[in-house]
Amino acid sequence: MDILIERACGMDVHKDSITACTMTPEGKEIQTFSTKTVFLLQLIDWIKKHGCTHVAMESTGVFWKPIVNLLEAEDIDFLVVNAQHMKALPGRKTDVKDAEWIAQLLRHGLLKASFIPNRYQRELRELVRYRRSIIEERARQHNRIQKVLEGANIKLGSVVSDIMGVSSKDMLHAIAEGEEDPEKLASFARRTMKKKKDELELALRGYVNPHQRMMLKTILGHIDFLTEQIERLDQEVAQRVISDQEDIERLDSIPGIATRMAEQILAEIGTNIKEQFPSAAHLCSWAALVPGHNESAGKRKSSKGKKGNKYLKSALTEAAHSVGASKNYLGAMYRRTLARKGRKRAAVVVAHAMLRIAYYLLTRKEMYVDLGEDYFDKQKLGAIVRNSVRRLETLGYNVTISEVS
Repeated sequence: MDILIERACGMDVHKDSITACTMTPEGKEIQTFSTKTVFLLQLIDWIKKHGCTHVAMESTGVFWKPIVNLLEAEDIDFLVVNAQHMKALPGRKTDVKDAEWIAQLLRHGLLKASFIPNRYQRELRELVRYRRSIIEERARQHNRIQKVLEGANIKLGSVVSDIMGVSSKDMLHAIAEGEEDPEKLASFARRTMKKKKDELELALRGYVNPHQRMMLKTILGHIDFLTEQIERLDQEVAQRVISDQEDIERLDSIPGIATRMAEQILAEIGTNIKEQFPSAAHLCSWAALVPGHNESAGKRKSSKGKKGNKYLKSALTEAAHSVGASKNYLGAMYRRTLARKGRKRAAVVVAHAMLRIAYYLLTRKEMYVDLGEDYFDKQKLGAIVRNSVRRLETLGYNVTISEVS
């Protein structure tokens, strides 16, 4: 095979050590470095000393990040390669050391780089992902409050729709502070909740002991802290994406996607998606929103979907569930798939459609235009008419159809 890269370096990256192999016309050299910053700087100097123009490493956990940051600063081309892609390449896997094997593949141009966004987007991703984890943690704390109330036989969740709403929160703080009178607790009801005052008095009559009051006070304090952190992260993210506001508005126009979700999509796929993903199909495959492919002798076999960007997939799946009852094109698609394949597959199908729509909106610089809830009915108008006539005839009716003039 022809050598495409004259001076290349391959790295086997671990938590505490890095084995690096340089291959140049002068020969091959292998060294091991610690992952501490001082030794990483020595690694970069060693690479520059050998005149390596390209560096490749496997994408193992998050251990590649500090190396990539330094390589970026020195303007050295790098490839972070998917381990699955490495395994698929034919050759000696056991006889050759990992770093040397990576360097050989790099020199011959056989490695395909994973999508590594620039530093700005990596930082934005980190913020958005952390915000999502805090929101999920807050939801867990809400469930924990419900568990504590059930232990005290307080049935507040049976009366109110949101146990952490304004009225409910005042009642919970009062319970945590020692208030036991159901009438006084029910008096915290506001607006439409006042109509349920009698039900609230019955629901708030329970047996709350000091342990449960302490638990409520602790959990409520934790929720308040998490809410403050989420608001702080919201402000930071909004400040960072201020230059991409038009793209966020385009994504926000898709049913089921709000501002936070739009920010997360943008953080995961970036703004210049045409450069990284040549088509919408490539993007959906990268996000693992496509079915697995296992075909042999012309027969399709059952197969799991491939692994992809789990953060983007879970966010879009959540958005897909939210449009299930909506009177629009995506809602109709969800219900149509739900009837045949169930909730989980319906969510994946709609999430796939959302990501394709997002790709076209961002690349064409357009706003979303809904096709309408009756889109699929119009597509199959003839079949609907025939089925309707057949059903009526089986019930004993003579049916005559004429178009409305």
